[in-house]
Amino acid sequence: MRWRAAAAALVLAALVTGAATGLLRSAGGTGGEDPVREVAAGLRCPACQGESVADSRSPIAAAMRQVVADQLAQGRDRAEIRRWFVQRYGPEVLTEPPAHGATALLWAVPALTLLGAGYAALRTLRRSTARGVTVRPAPGGRAARRAWWAGAAGLVSLVAAVAVTADRLDRPPEQPPADPVAVTVQLARDLETQDRYAAAAQLYREALRDRPDDTIRLRLAFALLRAGDAGAAEQAAREVLAQTPDSPDGLLVLGLAQRGAKSAAATGTLRRFLAVAPEHPAAPEISRLLTVGS
Repeated sequence: MRWRAAAAALVLAALVTGAATGLLRSAGGTGGEDPVREVAAGLRCPACQGESVADSRSPIAAAMRQVVADQLAQGRDRAEIRRWFVQRYGPEVLTEPPAHGATALLWAVPALTLLGAGYAALRTLRRSTARGVTVRPAPGGRAARRAWWAGAAGLVSLVAAVAVTADRLDRPPEQPPADPVAVTVQLARDLETQDRYAAAAQLYREALRDRPDDTIRLRLAFALLRAGDAGAAEQAAREVLAQTPDSPDGLLVLGLAQRGAKSAAATGTLRRFLAVAPEHPAAPEISRLLTVGS
């Protein structure tokens, strides 16, 4: 009778091992000691092909790792940080979505079946042992027991297969990576809200390398201006005005950059800004500056 109890225990141990393996896979944990790297390993680098944020050396990945570090320092847990990235950049920013739906059913059905069968077998064996009764096998009983153990072995194999493949069965269709420029710009804007204008300007430059766009160039100019780099801000504004001479924001940042550099041309540029865009939200403040300075 002891060998039967040992065999049943082995069946249950195999189930627990398989279930633990699958749950760890579904949880997506890396087991690493560095929490920043552990979270970053679950994020896809938008600027790279098939690399996680933890492994990529691109500037955008470095910025994303910094965001992760900042949020961990603020007390957010890993699930909250993952949700934060998904809300901004969509689910495609995750390297592996969590298991759900059909995958959960595939875990539940064989696990519950095998647990029930194992529990019933153990109760039967314990009753026979406690009573000290030796039951002679009935005709065909040996074949029935073999069939039971074969079925149990089949369930163990099924659980093991689920442990290996469950994380693949219920995945959504493969999605293209997030637009790297859009992610870079959003990260830069997030850095601006933290008054980290120099770091934001670096990301805007990265975005401009992939997509020369005056909207991004204007954001770069404003970030440079707020970072105290009036010369670089003026250059960025002039590049915008070379394409659109009457750009209100281009004139605004150029005039403010010239004012920061103590240039005599600042007043004329800002007056031109007021003439082009008298209803601009910054117009009242610029009018006040010009009145005070005159």
